[in-house]
Amino acid sequence: MKTLRDIQVGETSKVVKIHGAGGLKRRIMDMGITKGTDIHVRKVAPLGDPIEVTVRGYELTIRKDDAEILEME
Repeated sequence: MKTLRDIQVGETSKVVKIHGAGGLKRRIMDMGITKGTDIHVRKVAPLGDPIEVTVRGYELTIRKDDAEILEME
């Protein structure tokens, strides 16, 4: 399974599935990340956390742990 954490800087990938449950999944979906959404990885912090992405035309910063629940194409 490939997750958002595995996507390299400069690449764009599509969300296949959001794993997890409860508040974390709801928070991710409230940020506009849903199944079928394209996510472009803009930057990764020097130690790998957080990850800066572009989703639906706006910039968003996601923690590594949150990025692992997003299954990508």
